[in-house]
Amino acid sequence: MTVPPAAQSQPSAAMVVPRFAVRQRITVMVNRYEVRAVQPDGSEGHLLAMAQQKRLKLKEEVVFTADEARTRPVFSFRARQRLDVHAEHDVFDEYGQVLGSFKKRFGASLLRSTWELSAPGLQAIGRERRPFLAVLRRIWEFIPYLGDVWVPFVFHFDFVDTATGAPVLVVERRKSIRDRYDVHVPDPRLDFRVAASMAVALDALQSR
Repeated sequence: MTVPPAAQSQPSAAMVVPRFAVRQRITVMVNRYEVRAVQPDGSEGHLLAMAQQKRLKLKEEVVFTADEARTRPVFSFRARQRLDVHAEHDVFDEYGQVLGSFKKRFGASLLRSTWELSAPGLQAIGRERRPFLAVLRRIWEFIPYLGDVWVPFVFHFDFVDTATGAPVLVVERRKSIRDRYDVHVPDPRLDFRVAASMAVALDALQSR
C-alpha cells in the first residue's frame, strides 16, 4: 500500500510497522493473542507482542508483553469507565504515556460495526467492509441457541482519515478455526502499538 499524501507531510509515529498479523490463542480463562511480523512472502515471522485479556473484569484491560512468558509489559489499552459498553479505551506505552484512543460508535454499530480511532495528528473512522455480511452476522447472533454456534464470518474493517478519506488501517480476517487477522498500516502516523491494540480490540470487544 502507498503512503497517503496527507501523511507524507506530517511526522511519522515513534514505532511504525506497515504490516503484521494477529492470531488468537484458545484458552479457558483468558483471551490471548499473538502479534507477529509478516515476511515478504506473506508468512508469519517473529513475535512482536503477546496480548492477554482477562475475562469478567469490571474495567476492560488488555496488556501486551514482549515475550510469551509475559515478563515485560510493553504497551496496553484500558477502558476509561467500568462496566460501560460505550467506554472509550486509551492506549498506553510501557511508561503509562497515552499513545492514542479508540471507541465504538454504538448507534452506528447496530447494523454495521463502526469505530473511532485517534492518535497524534490523526482522526480516523473504521467500518465493516461488507454491510450485508454485518447485518447477517447480527441476525445469526440474535437467534436463540444458534447464535452460540461458531461460524467463521469473515469480516474486514477499513479505517480512513476523517479529513481526507485516505486509508489509515486495514484489518482483514482470514478463514481459520482460530481467529487470524492480517493488518496493514498504510499511514505512518499511526503507531504500531495503537494499530495492534485496535486490531486486537476488533476481536476481543467486537461483541460488546
